[in-house]
Amino acid sequence: MKNSLFSLKIIFLIFLVLLFFALNSILARMAISTQNIDAFSFTLLRIISAMFILLCLCFYKNKSLKIDLKSNYLSGFMFFLYAICFSFSYTNMLAGIGTLILFAVVQLTMIILALFFNEKLTFNKIIGILIAFLGLVYLLYPKYDFEISYFHTLLMFLSGIGWAVFSVLGKKSQNAIVNAADSFLKAFIIAIIFAIFYILVFNNDLKIDFFTSFLAIISGGITTAFGVFIWYIVLPKIEIMTASVIQLLVPIIAIFLSTIFLKEAITFELIVSSFIIIFGIFLALKRKSL
Repeated sequence: MKNSLFSLKIIFLIFLVLLFFALNSILARMAISTQNIDAFSFTLLRIISAMFILLCLCFYKNKSLKIDLKSNYLSGFMFFLYAICFSFSYTNMLAGIGTLILFAVVQLTMIILALFFNEKLTFNKIIGILIAFLGLVYLLYPKYDFEISYFHTLLMFLSGIGWAVFSVLGKKSQNAIVNAADSFLKAFIIAIIFAIFYILVFNNDLKIDFFTSFLAIISGGITTAFGVFIWYIVLPKIEIMTASVIQLLVPIIAIFLSTIFLKEAITFELIVSSFIIIFGIFLALKRKSL
């Protein structure tokens, strides 16, 4: 009975995390597509608001803040890499397509890392993963009636690598709230350093308004902060391979939400590739051998 309740709790937390991750794409695209906020400002506000919420939660739970400024910069950098490339890619990419590319790359990167850490790769997972990636290849293959920016696709690839490494590092988390807060503090420090180069070296101005700043703060303070916090709770309880595969459900959720909130069209390519990916996930997560 206890095992069943534990499994149901994990499933619920995973669904909540996947929903939050999908909403991040919707909020980013909704804000950046207005052209009233630049991609870096959105990223900076997102990181600051997430850091603030997580530090408050950390202080509330532990009655103190003990942050080591000498370590954990890799985790912070990987989140920053994910977040900055994520935002810039959405300057010229639809939410559904972007999320599909992001989490397909996340899956591939986490599979490579899982093999590096000697996790068992079953026949089911091999077939499921191959099928899921056929879905991505089908989406990205050049067609006359479908256009995509390969530069912004490259940015999303880098974003996926950043998130995958950040997730794998999170598997070592002993205290979810402390580790998440610490990672975001380090991401904030890296973002400030990047801001100096972004403004002074590249002569780029920051642009923002009330509505877009509100969306960025919601993305950071709610969907990112609580999404990462819950993800850090779940990660130590599941295999890297499982974590990689289930995240491919995020694009499906994002595609559905994008039609509601962003009025994005569902193309034939998106429908077919989504079904192929779902089928691949189903095979990869099947316990019984084929």
